Amino acid sequence: MASHRRPKQPSRTRVTVLTTAAAAAVALSSQAANAAPSEKPSKDEVKAKVDKLYEEAEQATEKYNGAKEKQEKLQKEISTIQDNVARGQEEVNELRDGLGSMASAQYRSGGIDPALQLFLSADPDDYLDKASTLDQLSAQQVDSLKKIQEKQRELAQDRAEAADKLKDLATTRSELGKKKSQVQGKLAEAQKLLNSLTAAEKAALAAEEDRASRASERTALGGSGAPATGRASSAYGAAQSVIGSPYVYGASGPSSFDCSGLTSWAFAQAGIQIPRTSQAQANAGTRIYSQSDLQVGDLVIFYGDLHHVGFYAGNGQVLHAPRSGTVVRYESINNMPYQFGVRI
Repeated sequence: MASHRRPKQPSRTRVTVLTTAAAAAVALSSQAANAAPSEKPSKDEVKAKVDKLYEEAEQATEKYNGAKEKQEKLQKEISTIQDNVARGQEEVNELRDGLGSMASAQYRSGGIDPALQLFLSADPDDYLDKASTLDQLSAQQVDSLKKIQEKQRELAQDRAEAADKLKDLATTRSELGKKKSQVQGKLAEAQKLLNSLTAAEKAALAAEEDRASRASERTALGGSGAPATGRASSAYGAAQSVIGSPYVYGASGPSSFDCSGLTSWAFAQAGIQIPRTSQAQANAGTRIYSQSDLQVGDLVIFYGDLHHVGFYAGNGQVLHAPRSGTVVRYESINNMPYQFGVRI
């Protein structure tokens, strides 16, 4: 007969542990339910984060501009080489046709020169290297053969150079795409933060920027400073003519600009070509390290990596395209870490 034993009761220790765990779980659930939601960042905190993102976007923008400039330069160089190759091939074909006419004339007059016949069916390099054949050709034929040989060598070099530049172009295009994605990512992140603000907070930020911009404009226009002269004056005047134009990354006028796009466009209006990027513009003229020595129309370079540039506007102000979401305007030179000026 099977025995009927009572089930074993849990020990008092185990009951205590389970009860304590359950009580803790209930308490934690209650705390989680009653916990206040995480505090929303303040308007000033959002602005600080957005400003940082815009600075990072501008750094990426200047690298994007550099890659774009390199791409355009490579495309022009490749186009030139390809044109040279096409013209060179036409010259080779004409020289070959000339030799073919000589061969036809020789054939009609009683036979074709064996050396020339050999050349027309193969590579002339093989036969120019064989001195024994040269004495069988006329001076005109030898000259034609040498021209073809030289032209073929030039074409081979040009084709090799074009191939190398095409590889470089592919790499540059890849880099351009990556930099563009970086800029767009930073801008999207900044916009997401701005969208988290209330309408009143957005209006307050816009009002603060507007007041600061108006104050800088009054200071620049009513202040002192050595005046711009010559073409620097013309470039500065061109920049003043587009005050209020929007900042757009990668843009260089005439209706929108990024920082170095504004300065390069303005100098182009004055008949001077300067490099496209702020880093390159930093080496485009004489450096002015003391702010007190700056003249209106000098370029002003900011940040340790030289990723921002504007025009000195006098009285401690700059005229520049600040960042996404802004327009070409005056600002205090002290709003950014000054590195040096550049007199073009």
